[in-house]
Amino acid sequence: MKFIILSIFLNLLLMHTSPYDNPGHKPPSILIFSKTEGWRHDSIEPGRETLISLGNAHGVTVETSEDAGVFTGENLARFDAVVFLNTSGTIFNDKHREAFQGYIRNGGGFVGIHSATVTENEWEWYIKLVGAYFTNHPDNPNVRNAVLQVMDRSHPATKALPERWERADEWYNFKDMNENVNVLITIDTDSYEGSEHPGYHPMAWYHDFDGGRSFYTALGHTIESFSEELFLKHIWGGIEYAMGREQE
Repeated sequence: MKFIILSIFLNLLLMHTSPYDNPGHKPPSILIFSKTEGWRHDSIEPGRETLISLGNAHGVTVETSEDAGVFTGENLARFDAVVFLNTSGTIFNDKHREAFQGYIRNGGGFVGIHSATVTENEWEWYIKLVGAYFTNHPDNPNVRNAVLQVMDRSHPATKALPERWERADEWYNFKDMNENVNVLITIDTDSYEGSEHPGYHPMAWYHDFDGGRSFYTALGHTIESFSEELFLKHIWGGIEYAMGREQE
């Protein structure tokens, strides 16, 4: 039922002129990358299909891959942003890392969804890019209701969200938070059990980094996330920021 509602929502988007429609210019493009060398989320496949649909609705070309070989300087230059959709583990060799660094340093955009902070955790540059390092999450159950607090509603990723947003997800704890990130959303640590950051627990943020742009949200563990209208507005706004194409 939720995916029927999602289809209706996406079809309504397609009925409107895309903010990127311009016959004289190449449409923006993004790469959805979902390689896993650790835990693999069952939300990857529905998430990928939803992001393709959102891209179509907004006039953005979407390519998908789980092959780290696409991380070359020449290939990455084709994309306005790269989205790490629930990636995990060590997914790159040195050549891939060098190409990805070059892409960001040349003004590229990065979006990390959920377990992007469980990725390349021995690569210091990447940890600073994504903004933090995953440590653990509550268990039994790992998915639970909590209340999110939207700290900044002026950003594309949060402008459609309520100030307090109750939803279910798997809530990560972190370490090595990059102090230069701009926090968009925190979680009310009194609204659930399992936070290791009582009183101030960031859940989504953005920052300019090493010449490029980075947006991360810890949300997105569940399949259901990718049929939630508010969550989709949240991640698409983050993608717009990463592409450098924030719309008024």
